[in-house]
Amino acid sequence: MITYEYPLSERIRTLLRLEDLFDKIAHFVASDAAEDHHVALVTLFEILEVASRADLKFDLVQELERQRQILLSFRNNPEISEEALSGALYEIEQAAAGMLAMQGKIGHYLRENEWLASIKNRVGIPGGVCEFDLPSYHFWLNRDAAQRQNDLANWVGPMLPIRAGLSIVLRLLRASGRPEPQLAVHGSYQLMLAGRSSQMIRLRVQRADPFVPEIGANKYALNIRFLTPDTDMRPRQAEVDVPFELTFCNL
Repeated sequence: MITYEYPLSERIRTLLRLEDLFDKIAHFVASDAAEDHHVALVTLFEILEVASRADLKFDLVQELERQRQILLSFRNNPEISEEALSGALYEIEQAAAGMLAMQGKIGHYLRENEWLASIKNRVGIPGGVCEFDLPSYHFWLNRDAAQRQNDLANWVGPMLPIRAGLSIVLRLLRASGRPEPQLAVHGSYQLMLAGRSSQMIRLRVQRADPFVPEIGANKYALNIRFLTPDTDMRPRQAEVDVPFELTFCNL
């Protein structure tokens, strides 16, 4: 099945974007190709921009502490595995400690690196990092792959506590809801929320179904339209009933 996630708050939107970017940079850093390392560096700049929210680290630490207190309340519960509980608490405590140990603003060391700043200023220009624009960058891309990977690891490493923290929060968020089967009649589905609180909606459709959900939601209602993906013309709403799974997630 294909899963679509729709955040209902700016905080969750930021966490999902960062999760996607951290996954991408891990993929491209693992490669030996210079082209992939270029993409990794561009992705690093994107992480820097998204993570620049001043309260991101505070929000994550605060949420982890809230989840820690919830887990502590399950101590001595015979229906809860003490080993699993201790493991979850340890993971949360380690992630929080890692973020609290971060010094200064997230990624400040990247902003203070003049060489990286010169590349960052050029990557937004189409073709702006050609060898004649940035010969020193061209030299770096022609170094041994192991050296480039080491440099990238040093640049990404100090921000990895953020990845650890948001991974725990998103994992708990995704596990908080229960999927329910639904049916979009003629490709359309509407649900009045009636004060139902949710931070994220998860929607799953069969991989074989050629439909893409267009999701709109506010505190009053959820609206979903299933469209036929088409690269040649404007997508059209599905004319058949579309079965799907719907999950409301809330911490």
